[in-house]
Amino acid sequence: MTEDYRGNGGLHRRAILKAGAVGAAATTGLIAGGSFISVGAKAQGLTKINFQLSWLRSGNQIGEICARRMGYYEQEGIELNLLPGGPNIDGPALVASGRSEIGQLSSSPSLMLAISQNAPIRCFAVGAQQHPYAFFSTREKPILTPRDMIGKRIGTQATGHILVRAMLAKNGIDQNEVTVVTIGPDLSPLAKGEVDAVTGWVTNTTALKALGSESVGLRLWDSGVRLYAQPYYATIQTIQSRPEILARFVRATAKGWEYAFNNREKAVELLIAEYPHLNPEDEKPAADIILSYAFNETTKSGV
Repeated sequence: MTEDYRGNGGLHRRAILKAGAVGAAATTGLIAGGSFISVGAKAQGLTKINFQLSWLRSGNQIGEICARRMGYYEQEGIELNLLPGGPNIDGPALVASGRSEIGQLSSSPSLMLAISQNAPIRCFAVGAQQHPYAFFSTREKPILTPRDMIGKRIGTQATGHILVRAMLAKNGIDQNEVTVVTIGPDLSPLAKGEVDAVTGWVTNTTALKALGSESVGLRLWDSGVRLYAQPYYATIQTIQSRPEILARFVRATAKGWEYAFNNREKAVELLIAEYPHLNPEDEKPAADIILSYAFNETTKSGV
């Protein structure tokens, strides 16, 4: 069952490179609605790409910020325009309509859902090999396994409902056995005792402060739902007709994430310079976490 509590919600780098190589081998042409290149970009000889996010400006874009600040996009002939998302922004619709050339969602099921509703978009790369999503509860009433959620109230953001449903289905739990409550990005409903668990990304160190040190987490990955996170997507026509643009975007983005991985303190400095509202003391540990989900043993193996 579901009830509305507040009413609003809050790379694989080898895969990226492979996606770029595959795209570069396809045919070329123009996308529906016109060219990628805007009037301003033409004057500079750069291809302008509007990159629509599904969330507000955050450290999840540390790789893209590094790529932009280090000039990697310019080296590929790209002017990247990062567009923030939020609970009232429908990224897939904006990309499908041609208002943005590329988008990124937090979770692959969100992309699957959009495609199931006939959105003419497809994933061409992913950012995280494992989804950094978790269910947080208190040590006094810990939720350590999916079946511990039966009879409990689970607070999740509007965009997280699909992940909760996936976890319940994977573990054979009827949705009516759990009360799903829509909350905002603030995780304080758990601390206030209004819900038994809240969901969030383990990378969101600022939001997790509200839970204190007495919380425990059950990762979505450990519950049996093993998904990619941060999928990059574009329209089918863009993927088929302008693969060279996507390949250039992929190369620059991969270099930015590699830079962040090898230069963490400097990467956080670049992130804060781009997004001054972020707290550097929160973003330093957050960077280590998100980079551990983007680069792991699988990355080294090249699988």
